[in-house]
Amino acid sequence: MIIFYILVSTLSSGLIAVCIANWLTYSVFSRYMHNMISLSVGIFLSVSFLHLLPEAYEHLDNNADIIFKVMLISIICFVILEKVSLLRHNHHYEGDGHGHSHGHDKSEAGSGGIIILIGSSLHNFSDGILISAAFLTYPLLGVLTSLSIAVHEIPHKLCDFVVLRNSGLNRSTSLMMILISSLFSSIGGLIGYFILQSVQQLTPFALVIAASSFIYIAIADLIPQMHEYKKTFNKHLIQLLFIFMGIFIIYNLTNISHHYHCKSHDYQEIQY
Repeated sequence: MIIFYILVSTLSSGLIAVCIANWLTYSVFSRYMHNMISLSVGIFLSVSFLHLLPEAYEHLDNNADIIFKVMLISIICFVILEKVSLLRHNHHYEGDGHGHSHGHDKSEAGSGGIIILIGSSLHNFSDGILISAAFLTYPLLGVLTSLSIAVHEIPHKLCDFVVLRNSGLNRSTSLMMILISSLFSSIGGLIGYFILQSVQQLTPFALVIAASSFIYIAIADLIPQMHEYKKTFNKHLIQLLFIFMGIFIIYNLTNISHHYHCKSHDYQEIQY
């Protein structure tokens, strides 16, 4: 049954992100993009610190030392991946207010659309593995992880659309290529399920890596984007409100998750 949940979550999170990104790209792009980024920051940080890391801490017999070591190694690996252009997306688009000359971003995109697709596919593949690890821990954590990834993937998929369109691809071709890239999440989910199912000792490490990736993306990628544009005090306040909204949503889901997890644990002890 768990494998069914993993498949549904990986497929639906990718499709939802692509559909919303496609809609935003061709309708209300500039109005909602920054709000989505701010919401992603709140959700990513709260899921990491309120769910993934505590769960990994519990599974590793309260061994904080190994958690911090895995986090350090993971973050350094993400820096290296970003340096070789596997994770970095081009977040600019024509007329985005950065003051570039007309055609600058299209020129910058060039053949970079292929690199973006390769990077997105690898990123989606790793997301699928992380979703599997969360579901194998307990289902509600898998749902929360899938939700976090879906929310984060909306601005990333949106940027993929922008780069592919700037590189000369039409709308239907861009959509098809991004959908194919999203399928790598399900492939990663299936591989993660069979690997982590047979070697369950790896699950808490996968949770730490997931938390590290969320924290890294929030701090190194999303928060700097929030600071790129000149804003009034009211717009800064709106950004903060969306961050707190993301934290508030996950905090309340944390209480439900904790209650569910405790009941499940008690039931297993009774059965034993």
